[in-house]
Amino acid sequence: QVQLAESGGGFVQPGGSLRLSCAASGHAFRINLMGWYRQAPGKPRELVASTNTGDNTYLAESVKGRGTISMDKTKNTMYLQLNSLKPEDTAVYYCIAEVQITSSTAQARDVVWGPGTQVTVSS
Repeated sequence: QVQLAESGGGFVQPGGSLRLSCAASGHAFRINLMGWYRQAPGKPRELVASTNTGDNTYLAESVKGRGTISMDKTKNTMYLQLNSLKPEDTAVYYCIAEVQITSSTAQARDVVWGPGTQVTVSS
């Protein structure tokens, strides 16, 4: 019942910046953790960044110094700011969220994936 909507991907020149957004929507849930994975052809899937409700953050070594992850808890939206983009940042970026279903009749934890958004860095 929880769904993720991604936005912000697109075509960017090397050295440029973009901001990815992921908004969670649904009923009777709270977010435990949100993050971004990326998948490029011929490369393993990589966890780029993550953050939890305690505002602990993780950034992959490949984006340290260039990336910032944050969450607007009021809007249930996560953001990933990437600067100084490189061609190797080209990938499909997927939002992931671990949520706690808070319904009194159906309490459970669930992992939800977004459909992915393409980021292409090229001159």
